[in-house]
Amino acid sequence: MKLSGDFEQPHRGDMSRLVMASVAFVAAIFILVLAVNQKDSPSQKPVNNTQAVVAESQTGPDTSKVPDASALSPEDFDFWDMYGESEESTEEETEETAESKPEDDPATDGRHTRLVGADGKEEWVLISPYLPKHEYDFTKLVCQSNLMKYYVEGRQVSFVGADISKYQDYVDFVKLKKAGVDFVMLRVGGRGYSTGQLNEDDYFEENLKRAGDAGLSIGLYFSSQAITEEEAEEEARFLLERIGDAKIDYPIAIDMGFVENDTARVEEISRAERTNLTKKFLETIESEGYIPMIYGNKDWLLKRVDLSKLTDYDIWYSETADLPDYPYRFSMWQYTKTASIDGISGYANLNISFIDFSEK
Repeated sequence: MKLSGDFEQPHRGDMSRLVMASVAFVAAIFILVLAVNQKDSPSQKPVNNTQAVVAESQTGPDTSKVPDASALSPEDFDFWDMYGESEESTEEETEETAESKPEDDPATDGRHTRLVGADGKEEWVLISPYLPKHEYDFTKLVCQSNLMKYYVEGRQVSFVGADISKYQDYVDFVKLKKAGVDFVMLRVGGRGYSTGQLNEDDYFEENLKRAGDAGLSIGLYFSSQAITEEEAEEEARFLLERIGDAKIDYPIAIDMGFVENDTARVEEISRAERTNLTKKFLETIESEGYIPMIYGNKDWLLKRVDLSKLTDYDIWYSETADLPDYPYRFSMWQYTKTASIDGISGYANLNISFIDFSEK
């Protein structure tokens, strides 16, 4: 049995030396790996899984601790999330973000319309998605000898008009018709913008008779300065009483507005009040079987009254321009106040109607 004991003792010593040698060998390998890893740049991909485990941060590995390889799982070797997306991918996302970014310029975003006030100041007004829009194709507008015409499939579907008041003095309606005018809008009268007194236009009665004799279609308008609903109805009744037996086949319009270089009565009332007064006038006209209409420029229609309360009525839009810059629905357009035409000695106000109201 002595031999057996002598045999076991050297065996245990040999095993200890073997274990110590193995540990030293593994340690040397890890030290070598760590040294190689320190030489790599932060953006360089790891060459093997061991580097991925050791690289605990972008600032380099923590050499104070050596990971226990036996405790690692397959997920610990998934090192791809350490690296950012490729430069190409980032550039593509930047381009997509720029394309999807909403346009901030109201002049080009398609949601605003330019407005220049009476004081000359420019602003961009948001176009309401709830108001009916016009559907005209202005490439089909043709101006021939100061007469604006609209064509569809080569056929003229518009009508030429002139609005007439005492400011045109005497008008030869026969010559006017021969010059190509189809209808006239005659001023019946107005209310004083400061006194509030009602007055008939000096030439109305004569213009009404001679325009009818010339075979022109006739519409009417009244220059309103009403500041109460009673006054608005009074103005409409004042106009209706002066029609008599005359044939009125074009609309009857209310022309409420400010005046240049002075203060008008309607400046002292609110937008909501002006809207209600306009509606009262038009309701009175409509109750007698005539076609009611609102006259106004862009500033008046977009800022001085509330169009959302007046969508039942035709619009007579006023803008001196080659093309109308108005987003909403309108039936007539007063495009010039300085035209020259046979039958009117001075400047003429000319209009185009996109509707033949005589057939309505």
